[in-house]
Amino acid sequence: MFSNKANQIFKEVIEKYHEINTVNQEFKNPYDKQNELLEHLLYRKCWIDTVQWHYEDIIRDPNIDPVAALKLKRQIDASNQDRTDTVEYIDSYFLEKYKDITPIDHATINTESPAWGVDRLSILALKIYHMEEEANREDASQEHRMKCKAKLDVLLEQRVDLSLAIDQLLAAISKGDKYMKVYKQMKMYNDDELNPILRKK
Repeated sequence: MFSNKANQIFKEVIEKYHEINTVNQEFKNPYDKQNELLEHLLYRKCWIDTVQWHYEDIIRDPNIDPVAALKLKRQIDASNQDRTDTVEYIDSYFLEKYKDITPIDHATINTESPAWGVDRLSILALKIYHMEEEANREDASQEHRMKCKAKLDVLLEQRVDLSLAIDQLLAAISKGDKYMKVYKQMKMYNDDELNPILRKK
């Protein structure tokens, strides 16, 4: 099943990141872009999410230097764009994979594309990893660990449900019961012509 592969790669990414555990570490994708395109994209997607997760932790430091905060905000903006682009690359992979499938007459469209489901699954993998850390944190109170364990149980259940939903969506597309229709995000705030502040420059 696709979700099994995705979840395994996300686990691989998160564990690899935490070997060094710094946002400035070098990124190396172990999957070949030519021969393992889907795996390559999934690994890259989760790495972007993992780095950004830690960016978001850092920028919430109430004592962060304002100059450093502005620099980090720019890095977060760039990361968000990279994340969106990678989601669209994953959808392009699925569009190509299912291009010869003819939808049935009453085929329906899903509320989100497969890759945006994958986006949620990647973020969920990070929530699970860090909630598990909190549930087992030795310097935390018993009450804290119990609350985090309860939240972890919910997140694990959510991963089962989301994984199933993604697999069901891909199966439905492969049979023509559903069809893909992907819209580019068309973000306006990064565009020199569409953002009125940038346009003034």
